[in-house]
Amino acid sequence: MKFIRAQKIETVIAPKRALVMYGPRRVGKTTLLRAYLALQKDCPTLYVVGDDFRIRELFKKETLSELLDFARPYDIIAIDEAQQVPSIGIGAKMIIDAFPEKQLILTGSSSFDLSSKIGEPLMGRHFTMTMLPIAQSEMLSSRFELKGALDNFLIYGAYPEVLSAETKAEKERILNELVSSYLYKDILALDKIKSPDLLRDIARAIAFQVGREVSLNEIAKTVKSDIKTVGRYLDVLEKMFVIKKVRGFSRNLRNEISKKAKYYFLDNGVRNAVIGQFGNLASRNDVGALWENFVFMELYKKSTIQEASDQYYFWRTHTGKEVDIVREAGGNLMAIECKWSAEASAPALWRETYPDSVFVTINKENYLEILASL
Repeated sequence: MKFIRAQKIETVIAPKRALVMYGPRRVGKTTLLRAYLALQKDCPTLYVVGDDFRIRELFKKETLSELLDFARPYDIIAIDEAQQVPSIGIGAKMIIDAFPEKQLILTGSSSFDLSSKIGEPLMGRHFTMTMLPIAQSEMLSSRFELKGALDNFLIYGAYPEVLSAETKAEKERILNELVSSYLYKDILALDKIKSPDLLRDIARAIAFQVGREVSLNEIAKTVKSDIKTVGRYLDVLEKMFVIKKVRGFSRNLRNEISKKAKYYFLDNGVRNAVIGQFGNLASRNDVGALWENFVFMELYKKSTIQEASDQYYFWRTHTGKEVDIVREAGGNLMAIECKWSAEASAPALWRETYPDSVFVTINKENYLEILASL
């Protein structure tokens, strides 16, 4: 299936600031970056990768004269997988301060690594762009074709390589390799993550609880660990762009739950690869969870593409009344119920408590129209 990215580097890049591109591996950051560099025909450009030994040694020394000699010949400098470069934040600051007219672009597949390295040195000196798997709005297909392929999106997700794969076997191979190399190798390379078995067990436990409130205590018991360790592993999974944490919504109503959280996977295909389930929807008992994960991520992708400050929550009371997704945008509330093939009505307590909010049901028949209207 063909697609085109809505995000453009040229609309975000600015003088006196580095551009930091975040997103999971193989989501298309390098492709977008190389396409942008190819258009800059009249500008001397440099593209390097963060695991280049020479680049790592250069930045590690933090020597101003050498960094400026490195940057001086080029108008545009792009460092892919910049989280692998020691002292990247300090070095980037030196370059931006000395050459404010130059474009410096850094990409990273770990906000955990890269943001910690650039945080203080590049404070006020960078913009960010976050790339996620392909959104429905980026697909070059008619609404009829998209709805016809909906089962595939729920099962195999929307990574660029997966969308381009022609067979189900190829899609599964790509996703399994992605999970193996990214989830269980890259993340395990971090100092905070020590146990591959524990990481796998926590990821699987979260995958089976998509769309439900997660109790860290229950997860800890399931994986035979402690709450602090589970929380740390979940934090790393989020910062490595595997899952997204969503908190409960509350305006101080005593009956509302606000301290627990839900977790969604950034891609349905990755979620299914984690649990090893690629069966047809007709044979599955988790269609509701797949649908809610898909809807949430489409909403989140749209907000990310539009660089909107939308906030997402879920809503639940201690008596069991709930709303799947709450979207707060510009001070306006939208309550969203995710139903694969049905309609729903807002809980009476929600309507009474938030009378100015909008309530919608998103199902497989109307999802494209609702997404387009937001």
